[in-house]
Amino acid sequence: MILKEDSSAQKLKGAYYTPIKLAEKIVDFFKNDQSIETILEPSCGDGVFIEALFKNGLLDKQKVVTAVEIEKSEAEKLREKLHGDLNVNILIKDFFEFYHEHKEKQRYDLIIGNPPYIRYQYLDEKQREEMSEILIAHGMKSNKLINTWVGFMVACIHMLDQNGKIAFVIPAEILQVAYAEDLRLFLSNQLSQITLLTFEELVFGGIEQEVVVFIGEKGTCERGIKIVELTNLEDLDTFDHNINGFQKLNHVHEKWTKYFTTKEENHLIARLKEDDRFQKLSETGIINVGITTGNNKYFSVDEKTVEKYGLGDIVRPLIGRSSHAHSVYFCEDDWQMNVTRGKAAYLIDFPDNPIEEYAQGLRDYIDLGEKNGENEGYKCRIRDRWYQIPSIWAPDAFFLRRNNLYPKFVLNCCNAVSTDTMHRVKFNMGIEAERIVLSYYNSISFAFTEICGRSYGGGVLELLPGEVGNILVPVINCIPIKVIREILLQIDKIVRNEENIENALSLVDNEILVKYLQMDEKTCMAARKIWKKLQHRRLKRS
Repeated sequence: MILKEDSSAQKLKGAYYTPIKLAEKIVDFFKNDQSIETILEPSCGDGVFIEALFKNGLLDKQKVVTAVEIEKSEAEKLREKLHGDLNVNILIKDFFEFYHEHKEKQRYDLIIGNPPYIRYQYLDEKQREEMSEILIAHGMKSNKLINTWVGFMVACIHMLDQNGKIAFVIPAEILQVAYAEDLRLFLSNQLSQITLLTFEELVFGGIEQEVVVFIGEKGTCERGIKIVELTNLEDLDTFDHNINGFQKLNHVHEKWTKYFTTKEENHLIARLKEDDRFQKLSETGIINVGITTGNNKYFSVDEKTVEKYGLGDIVRPLIGRSSHAHSVYFCEDDWQMNVTRGKAAYLIDFPDNPIEEYAQGLRDYIDLGEKNGENEGYKCRIRDRWYQIPSIWAPDAFFLRRNNLYPKFVLNCCNAVSTDTMHRVKFNMGIEAERIVLSYYNSISFAFTEICGRSYGGGVLELLPGEVGNILVPVINCIPIKVIREILLQIDKIVRNEENIENALSLVDNEILVKYLQMDEKTCMAARKIWKKLQHRRLKRS
């Protein structure tokens, strides 16, 4: 976690200023809307959206415009630009405070802007309380993961007139992160139509923050949601905001990444969820995060460190990083290869007996850790004995947490353990591990992997344990275990040789889904198309 005192002023203010071209194009969507008479910019900064409103003719004498800005210096810059000639009321005030003062008496036809992106821990206590009140009052949970842009959106939606419109530049997190789950449901219930413009390229120069343009409208006639994928800001020049393409918006807790797929593809996904030939991975066993050491660099060690401090009796074979898993079967030879290559392939598991009974080498290694401050991290500091890692157990299989082309589902054949770069899977009693691992390597399960996961940034796909549990896999209990093992060995060879994973998917699609489960080949190909579409979209952002 970045502490407040170590953060830049920009991070603390959440101020990532909107490119003028983007602001102008967003405003351009509303230039012919005769219903707009009152306008709010809740975090105006130095006035880029106000300038865009003026340039597009939306700041005439009949319009009433309110611009709120907490930073006095930024508000003064805007005042200088306007020269008092335009009907813009500039308020130097915290927007949450402004909202609580005006929420019952003021409504707007258009609310527009780029709300600040400030993490909960960077807010002062008053701001935290004000945002919490906003969220709870609208049926949402308030927690320490919530970012200020969420509070801004909820407050602004409340301040819209009955046919009002909102246009915000917000983080692409809205599509998928868990902390915005309540927000997505709130927006689907409050707005009659939602348009999301996404960009393949980063919009803010020099800032690794993927954003979307959110355009929402209140009203009595529901049209649904529409997601439009653009390459960059230049595509806005030819984009027609009035083009149809809305999909029915489900009023439930869900990720909005599903709307990157077509109506037909979503119908297929719905049918597969009801198909009794499939089950969720969560139905096959327990899926937990890997071991949280509190300090991987200290507790994950190579062979030289083991020999130097005499740790041989207290270490466990370890897959310390995703890159250390090169196969479907992770065997003794695979682990030994990591050891030979000098990888941190051992996890230290200090015993429960008193430290006075430890061998000298073990005590020397603990002393080294304390000398270097390794014991001061939060996870270590709160333990009774900082050097003892809790919850160490060897799973039946590993599922990689963060992935590039695709996740690996890996059988644990050498009693290894893993750090939290992997999830641990313990199958239910009586389930053959090879059967479940093989069931994952098919087009339908890969499609659900992209649907259930989230784009972590840089093209990486991240899946949390609950999301892994929601992946659909075929039930293949009817297939002889001999056949399962023969096919899984072929999959293992493809993975080890770094061949195209689609070779493995085609093998399982044809030999398992079509031959044994009587699936339609067209269904498999449609699922493959969904997987590749979502994967390609994610990788384009790497």
